[in-house]
Formats: sequence, structure tokens, C-alpha cells
Amino acid sequence: MGKKLVGKVTHYYDKIGVAVILLSAGLKEGDKVSIERDGEAFEQKVSSMQIGHEKIKEAKASQEVGMKVSQPVKVNAEVYKVRE
Repeated sequence: MGKKLVGKVTHYYDKIGVAVILLSAGLKEGDKVSIERDGEAFEQKVSSMQIGHEKIKEAKASQEVGMKVSQPVKVNAEVYKVRE
């Protein structure tokens, strides 16, 4: 199992549980990600992504996406794609 850095959290909307992530690599629905900061981490599958309130299935590097997260995240948390 390996990990690849794919982005960084730039904002978190706590009321709706959505993280805004600036991508440095591509990401798609169904990918497993690990969100990490200050020694804390959790993993989840990418179940929902949006750009400008439009649902998308896949995003490319340098795009900023909103992603539903299962736990609160902090700004500057690193997002890794987990390869199983």
C-alpha cells in the first residue's frame, strides 16, 4: 500500500461537512484518500465532488474541488490518494 500527495485543504465548511481541496494531481470518485495534519489522519472513499456547485466524477491537477468529508478537517491538511 502506498500514498501519493494529491492536494491540500484550503477551506472547511463545518455546517455541511465539505472540504475545499486544491489539487496537485488528479482525483476521481471512488478513489480512497487519507487526510492528514499534525499527526492526525483518517481515510475515506471519495463519494462526492463538486466544482462551482456542479457535481463532477473526476478532477485534474490545479483544480479546486469541494469534497464531502466524514470528519472535520483543518486548513492545510494534506490529502493523499491511497493505493491498495
